[in-house]
Amino acid sequence: MNINSTRPLWQRLLIRRLKFIGIIAALIIVVGGGSYLFAPQWLVKANFYRQAMAAQLEKKAVQAGDTRWVYYEGGQGPTIVLLHGFAASKEVWLPVAPLLTAHFHVVIPDLPGWGESSRNAGASYNIDNQAERLNDFIQTLHLQHALIVGHSMGGAIAGVYAAEHPQDVAELALVDSFGLKFKENEFAKEAMSGKNIFDYNDRAGFLRANAWAFERVPHIPGRFIDVFVQENIKNRAFIDNTFNELRENSQVLSLQTRLDKLTMPVLGMWCHDDKIIDISALESLRTGLTHAPSISTSILNGCNHMPQMEKPQAFAQVLTNFMLAH
Repeated sequence: MNINSTRPLWQRLLIRRLKFIGIIAALIIVVGGGSYLFAPQWLVKANFYRQAMAAQLEKKAVQAGDTRWVYYEGGQGPTIVLLHGFAASKEVWLPVAPLLTAHFHVVIPDLPGWGESSRNAGASYNIDNQAERLNDFIQTLHLQHALIVGHSMGGAIAGVYAAEHPQDVAELALVDSFGLKFKENEFAKEAMSGKNIFDYNDRAGFLRANAWAFERVPHIPGRFIDVFVQENIKNRAFIDNTFNELRENSQVLSLQTRLDKLTMPVLGMWCHDDKIIDISALESLRTGLTHAPSISTSILNGCNHMPQMEKPQAFAQVLTNFMLAH
């Protein structure tokens, strides 16, 4: 006699459903485990996609000037454009993006040559050229009169762009920005000697590079790190060429020499213990802004060089307060 036939219908249906769920769960484990071992890049992309979806961001692309720009866009309200730093991509903004898209129209591009945006062989990607490419992007998407936010190298690009096109920038926010005078630190000594700490060939090198940028290096699964290592190796020639361009004196002080041309409200936001761009750069910013109608500064504790990732709540609050004040 079949025991199942004596069970009530609801029990038989429940057992079937549980078996089905068990099969699906097993498949997910097998596929996920296989992807982690043999195709971790899929999981990295899936994680970025998940974060972008949570922030209500849509990935888009546009041809502007000599570049096919790939960017995230989402949210409604006043426009904020977020520019990433050296050897980074638009994804560094994903931790803070949900806090911004709730109130603002947010645009987050991969800068030309980086991430998924296109790169032209033999072209220069120094601060000045990137600022002109940014102008192409701003004009193409009609993003004039936005708040332009630049982090690290992106800060220098944002600042130079704002200095050269002040009529198109409503406000400017510089976050741990490159291009300013600051007290020489260990990173500056290494960089000016020609050592690029952003080059790495293995997991240990990746962790060493991240220790320069984070107060506490985020936990990342080993196979995910392998994806970033391979990307770094693949892009090594471009990374090193751009690094060497940025070591030129005109680039090191690319923003400092233009501060008197900034005629919009400016925010300087720094992590107190930044090991890459020393906090003394904030004083250089303050004293150099001779024509800005208002100057705001904010110093964050508990972070190093990546406040948008290490302190997203505090970062979003400072940026929101600055935006609302103007």
